[in-house]
Amino acid sequence: MPSAVLQRPPRTSAPRRDVPRRTRVLALSEARWAAAATTAFLLALPLQLTGAPAWTWGVLHAVAYVTGGWEPAWSGLRALGARTLDVDLLMIVAAVGAAAIGQVLDGALLIVIFACSGALEALATARTEDSVRGLLALAPETATRLAADGTEQRVATAELAVGDVVLVRPGERVGADGRVLDGAGEVDQATITGEPLPVPKEPGDEVFAGTLNGTGALTVRVERDAGDSVIARIVAMVAEASETKAPTQLFIERVEQRYSVGMVAVTLAVFVVPLLLGAELTRSLLRAMTFMIVASPCAVVLATMPPLLSAIANAGRHGVLVKSAVVMERLGQVDAVALDKTGTLTEGTPEVAAVRPLPDTGLDEETLLTWAAAAEHPSEHPLARALVAAARARGLRLPAAEEFTASPGTGVRATVDGARIAVGSPARLLPAGGPADARTGALVAELEESGHTAVLVLRDGVPAGVLGLADRLRPGAATTLASLRALTGRAPTLLTGDNPRAAARLAAEVGITDVRAGLLPEDKVSAVRAQEAAGRRVLVVGDGVNDAPALAAAHTGIAMGRAGSDLALETADAVVVRDELATVPAVLRLSRAARLLVVQNLVVAAVFLSGLVVWDLAGDLPLPLGVLGHEGSTVLVGLNGLRLLRETAWRRAAGPA
Repeated sequence: MPSAVLQRPPRTSAPRRDVPRRTRVLALSEARWAAAATTAFLLALPLQLTGAPAWTWGVLHAVAYVTGGWEPAWSGLRALGARTLDVDLLMIVAAVGAAAIGQVLDGALLIVIFACSGALEALATARTEDSVRGLLALAPETATRLAADGTEQRVATAELAVGDVVLVRPGERVGADGRVLDGAGEVDQATITGEPLPVPKEPGDEVFAGTLNGTGALTVRVERDAGDSVIARIVAMVAEASETKAPTQLFIERVEQRYSVGMVAVTLAVFVVPLLLGAELTRSLLRAMTFMIVASPCAVVLATMPPLLSAIANAGRHGVLVKSAVVMERLGQVDAVALDKTGTLTEGTPEVAAVRPLPDTGLDEETLLTWAAAAEHPSEHPLARALVAAARARGLRLPAAEEFTASPGTGVRATVDGARIAVGSPARLLPAGGPADARTGALVAELEESGHTAVLVLRDGVPAGVLGLADRLRPGAATTLASLRALTGRAPTLLTGDNPRAAARLAAEVGITDVRAGLLPEDKVSAVRAQEAAGRRVLVVGDGVNDAPALAAAHTGIAMGRAGSDLALETADAVVVRDELATVPAVLRLSRAARLLVVQNLVVAAVFLSGLVVWDLAGDLPLPLGVLGHEGSTVLVGLNGLRLLRETAWRRAAGPA
């Protein structure tokens, strides 16, 4: 296994677990205010439209203004104090201006739209931060440190230093990155490498903090401080990759600033210039407020959101959770795809793929499998579950196993129908110099070369046969990859921490030629960044903690939902809830359709907005026509965007490329 040392500045302490959750508190507060504003608006709308007394719906609109507008107004005023003018404050001014000339409904709608979008963004940010902190729970808080005289001391893992020796008992998580000094066991390190099966560990082997020790106790020498562990590095890489999106946000803020300043300047000019030329105060104010309304970017906002939100809703009905409108838009820009293997292209659980009795033994496949499954039946190992499941699938009766013993890294032994059956690693069980040595070795090599995990079965110390286990490929994986290739114009890349032989076998099944195997999390990030440095917009599809940094570093990330780790689900931009791989190309096509509608809507919105603004500046635009044109364009682009809610839109996206 490659070294897990990451080339990053050293850390001297573990990341804190008690980070204050102020972000989540603020996000929940924004969500409550947005919900209150929306409720008040929805209650006021039917009252106003049915001619109820003005005070009834007026009070409710006032509640919507206050509950939905006070936070962006306060934020905008603080920004103004820092000599910055943002769109939030501009929208509040536009809403108040609309109310001032009697367009209370328009202003309330603006307030509700901005309050809801701000709350959703804050909640998404808070959930991601919580998930990154939650990853640290994979590493235990305490570990058993061994003193020079052999005495045990329970200490916090943050106190462990390089050179300390710790004891990891069966069923415990490893407390620090290090190397095994003594003992043997099998460690589940899927969180780091993505390998679907526990890995045997012996003296000299590397282990990682947060991985789970199975059977057998291990004595481990610490080789990295807690802050330098692979788990801590994954947290750091996710945070770093997320921060790389900041320049785009800064660009958006610069555009907002210029638009805001320009709109305010023109509004003041529309109000002041006529006054200086002798116009009436009321007429000048009315014209300025008309300009504020028609220049308000409601249609532009709705030009973008309805198509993207409709696509999000449609994808959600079909098992794909896209976390934001920004993500839905970015999915349509993807021109390269990289996929994890275990849990993504495969189901993440081993299955028996080959049953090979040795020649001249006279055994058939059913007998060999019966012996192996019966011996493994008392075990909790994933290989044991696969053998038992295969035997039951064939309808085999499993005799009782007696005198069962399990040896970490070696296998199990049990008495089955009076014979001593051993099942486990060929390297440990194969007797040297036996007459079946060459035949057994050749069969083991054949299975391993084809990417299977070989399991040897002995009967009374004599090789009886070899079983081949492999991870089960997801249904339709090959078709999905062909669709992705057609959509992007490039063959997908396989990025996996599994061994090269298993990766090559699966890649051959699904038609992937670019295979990167034996990768640690930072290696996946490097592969993604290399593609993006070449000008590609990479979509990463994965499911594990080890995929999270690549999901964050990529242009867009999609996580498989059922078996996906919490960090992968939170880091990814979208989640395939039902683990249906075929929905990945479908959501890409849906995103492209949404982006096309966005362009159409922006053209319509720009024509209406520019036409109304020019009319108001160059002529005398009546307020009712201004409101009609403004609201008409808003309704038009909104209805156009809702086309993607229809079932036919998904059927087209899920159809052949």
